[in-house]
Amino acid sequence: MAQNVRPRVRVPATASAGEVINIKTLISHQMESGQRRDSDGNTIPRSIINRFTAEFNGDLVIEMDLEPAISTNPYIEFDATVPESGEFVFTWYDDDGDVYEDKHQVEVS
Repeated sequence: MAQNVRPRVRVPATASAGEVINIKTLISHQMESGQRRDSDGNTIPRSIINRFTAEFNGDLVIEMDLEPAISTNPYIEFDATVPESGEFVFTWYDDDGDVYEDKHQVEVS
């Protein structure tokens, strides 16, 4: 199990109907590829975030498969159109079965 995993997300709190907003995500995670060895020569087990999704009001906005070559603390930035007020749900899936989630509301004026 990964230690001290913490997702962070920046989403504007308000937007106009149909506006394209910029979303930034970062998750604190060591992203161990499974190819390094510890000081005793033992292989360090693979531990990566292998999938990321973002949904708005239950509709999939983006889905990504992440590979071992991704750096520590993966940063993902993308644009999304906001048609109405609602909630973004961001989900990161770990190799060990852990799931990390963060939610943010956007109000359309």
